[in-house]
Amino acid sequence: MSLGSGMGPAWRHMRTDRDAVANRVEKGTVRRVLGFAGPHRALITWFLLVTVVDSCLVVVNPLLVQRLIDDGIQKDNGQLITVIAALMVVVAVLGAVLSVVSGYLSSRIGEGLIFDLRTQVFAHVQRQSLAFFTRTQTGALVSRLNNDVIGAQRAFTSTLSTVVASSISVVVVGITMFALSWQITLLCLALFPVLLLTSRWVSKRIAGLTHEQMDGNADMGNVMTERFNVGGAMLLKLFGHRETEDALFATKAARVRDLGVRISLITRVFVAVMLLIPAIATALVYGVGGHLAVSGALTIGTLTALATLLLRLLGPLQSLSNVRIDVMTALVSFERVFEVLDLPSMVQEADDAVPLPPGAASLAFDHVDFTYPKAEDISLASLEAIARKESRESGEVLRDITFTAEPGQMVALVGPSGAGKTTTTHLVARLYDPTAGAVRIGGRDVRGVTLQSLEDTVGYVTQDAHMFHETIRANLLYARPDASDEQIWEALEAGQIARLVRSLPDGLDTVVGDRGYRLSGGERQRLAIARLLLKAPAIVVLDEATAHLDSESEAAVQRALDAALEGRTSLVIAHRLSTVRNADEILVLDEGRIVQSGTHAELLAQGGLYADLYRTQFVEDATTAPA
Repeated sequence: MSLGSGMGPAWRHMRTDRDAVANRVEKGTVRRVLGFAGPHRALITWFLLVTVVDSCLVVVNPLLVQRLIDDGIQKDNGQLITVIAALMVVVAVLGAVLSVVSGYLSSRIGEGLIFDLRTQVFAHVQRQSLAFFTRTQTGALVSRLNNDVIGAQRAFTSTLSTVVASSISVVVVGITMFALSWQITLLCLALFPVLLLTSRWVSKRIAGLTHEQMDGNADMGNVMTERFNVGGAMLLKLFGHRETEDALFATKAARVRDLGVRISLITRVFVAVMLLIPAIATALVYGVGGHLAVSGALTIGTLTALATLLLRLLGPLQSLSNVRIDVMTALVSFERVFEVLDLPSMVQEADDAVPLPPGAASLAFDHVDFTYPKAEDISLASLEAIARKESRESGEVLRDITFTAEPGQMVALVGPSGAGKTTTTHLVARLYDPTAGAVRIGGRDVRGVTLQSLEDTVGYVTQDAHMFHETIRANLLYARPDASDEQIWEALEAGQIARLVRSLPDGLDTVVGDRGYRLSGGERQRLAIARLLLKAPAIVVLDEATAHLDSESEAAVQRALDAALEGRTSLVIAHRLSTVRNADEILVLDEGRIVQSGTHAELLAQGGLYADLYRTQFVEDATTAPA
């Protein structure tokens, strides 16, 4: 082990989290960590065995050098010189083989652990309620699956190997040095407290700076993520605040730069001390040992072996001085992963849940109240961009919502902005659960049915239909993975978009771009409707699916919607007059309550809020609609 080999653990130690330095780790974390190690027990055993053997080899070459000088060179024994040189080659080859095997086992353990953690976190996160994603910062969540998971796996690779290898090396090298010269060994060890104190002092100073730098990098990354996606880039180009954005980014980048300079300066001081102490120790070995050699108390071979062993002792000693911080850092990473895994979903499948019967198509709201959950119940403060202290609670959003949609009926929801229309539709597929009352499909409370059967029964088309950055085919197959090309084309025909897809050079293999932005708004909506038709749900929820479209796109989308709604129960947030007039029942919402209900004609005759909405929102549509 060379002098530089001890610098790796030292540098990892300095770049630690403040939680690790403060020794703040929840009880039970170690037990859970060992639980994750269970599937890799055999590999870890072999890894430790190889590490122990490799660590013991550190004293072999210095001892061979001693024999080479004392018994070979000084006694002019050419045969012994050849044998010892050959043994040194064998030891070197064996060390190289053990290094490769150790690296392979370490990789198998580390990558296996990363896979286990990432798949568990991913599976858990995607089962969280919609409320979780409305608050969580995406970049922070992705970081848990990348940085913290990688930090956690170090506990079973670099940290574990460092602890074992350094402990074995210190014991073996220390015993060997004492056997060769206990006086010189004690003299060199007297310098170790200086090494330890310097390491602790520097690490405490740099831990806080590194934490700030990580926060700064995350902040800078969030700015880039928001500005570099299609929506952010479009907003920037529409408002044209390029100089302001340049200044904002420069400010955040300057903070990272300044912290980097400070960290680099302290690191240079640390490295200088790490090089100075071994140099002084080496001078002591040769100075004191040289006098002992001159007096005949020590052989030249022993002196050379002691100098070599010294350099192989200081590295492991320095690593062991940091072992508590290294272990705590790994445990903090594990704890951050566990923090996500331990967050329960607000929407969970009941233990006795049963699937919805095929064809269940009636929808009923039975005295439903709803209040948005509190932040501490749905997310983690560490995954939010800002402090999650709320200035006020949202209060009750829905109050005593009661209505029924029979199979094949269309129920429309109208009302002013903020009346609770979208929230009502979110309760149908259990994106949220009501705080009182019940939502029933086919006569069954949706909280008592399996999530998969509920998702198969209910289909959504929203105002901003989301598309993955994939091909048209992949986006459609997301609704029905086993669909044939013939079924895909049937859905595209019914969605009034087959002609466009056929005109594209790559047809179904055309990539739609980030969030589908390579398509126009009307094309994206029709593709979403085709995806809905391919899914063929019994109940359809439309959340202003034709809003913000030009008249030509609206007409095409409306024809596609007519095909999608035919024979299906539908709950529609009405934005266009044509949709309202076709509804079997219209519910007028205001401040979370149903204040009016009836057909279009009945509500106009009643007057009130619906008539006001008709005059202010729908008259223009009525004057432009074809006779």
